[in-house]
Amino acid sequence: MTVLALAVTGRGLVDPTEPVIRADDEGLLRGRAAFETLRVYGGRPFGLEAHLDRLTASAASIGLPAVERRRLQVLVGLVLPKAVGGDASLRLVWTAGPTGGIPSALALLSEIPDWIELARERGATAVSLLGVRASAPWLLPGVKSTSYAVNMAAESEARRRGVDEAIFVDVDGIVLEGTVTNVWWRAGEVLRTPSLELGILAGVTRAALMELAPECGYSVEEGVYPLEQLLSADEAFTSSSIRELMPLVEVDGRAIGRGPAADALQTALREVIAKV
Repeated sequence: MTVLALAVTGRGLVDPTEPVIRADDEGLLRGRAAFETLRVYGGRPFGLEAHLDRLTASAASIGLPAVERRRLQVLVGLVLPKAVGGDASLRLVWTAGPTGGIPSALALLSEIPDWIELARERGATAVSLLGVRASAPWLLPGVKSTSYAVNMAAESEARRRGVDEAIFVDVDGIVLEGTVTNVWWRAGEVLRTPSLELGILAGVTRAALMELAPECGYSVEEGVYPLEQLLSADEAFTSSSIRELMPLVEVDGRAIGRGPAADALQTALREVIAKV
């Protein structure tokens, strides 16, 4: 990941190689920090307010000091001019700070990874791995915390098995979500995606696709679905802010055909973005 710019509360723009987090910050020591990642198009962050809403909710669930949106918006304004060609990945972080101290806010601007468009062209492969259904508040349902070690370990396991992505399922084989994505599949003209009641992340791109799907000729159903429904789907894909829509062509070694829904929704999403 090539970092383009970094801005920190109290310091403004800083060299991305400089230390900016105190060694006793609880975000570092205990993972008590929340984050959001969104995509910048033509110098404009897409869905910034929705991501700040989710950051605020995540911080409250973790027990962090209330997010100061204005501070983060100022940081965003500092880094955006550094976007190469206007497109970039923007990460916002809100940490607890040291015990009894004040929280820290960071805005990190990076290049969009080259592999995303290559993977979209060929279609991604995935493996299902055991995950935890976040059914209780202390399991932090729908929270984006920097306590991301399990997700990163799952990504590493997927790569070890020679595939691109990991999809979490619970002990009963119910599909949850990807490590950094929401999961979708198509049966005829119906798009299915796991319900937020399973404790999965309420993706900003997921919400946009729910609005766009009817315009593209598809209905959407949210529910509790076994893995076999995904494996036998007419088409499958994942969604996220940075990867947008990513077709899945294989899960657990079973081929899934490419279909029209992912391409249609990807086009519709980009059309909406162009109008913002």
